[in-house]
Amino acid sequence: VQLVESGGGLVQPGGSLRLSCAASGFTFSRYTMSWYRQAPGKERELVATITSARFSTDYADSVKGRFTISRDNAKNTAYLEMNSLKPEDTAVYYCHAAWIARYWGQGTQVTVSS
Repeated sequence: VQLVESGGGLVQPGGSLRLSCAASGFTFSRYTMSWYRQAPGKERELVATITSARFSTDYADSVKGRFTISRDNAKNTAYLEMNSLKPEDTAVYYCHAAWIARYWGQGTQVTVSS
């Protein structure tokens, strides 16, 4: 089982990034996919979730209207489109899969700074 995040990096405030989470080793289409983030000295927090069947989405209040979660079951990949980025969005972003088991990716660093 693997979840491999990519797309992180350094971006200026107001900029955009698109994170990807490539899944393998399990039935991706059956799993609810989520993105979490953890900033230095803070607890890991849920950012966005997308369900397996109806692709229903939910977001943390802090990112609503700026971030969009999506998935492509044919490619076994989940995405997080992040716009209007703020310095407080700086964190390691983790991909998470949940159904009959739970899996985590290794994380990708997002730094928002001028």
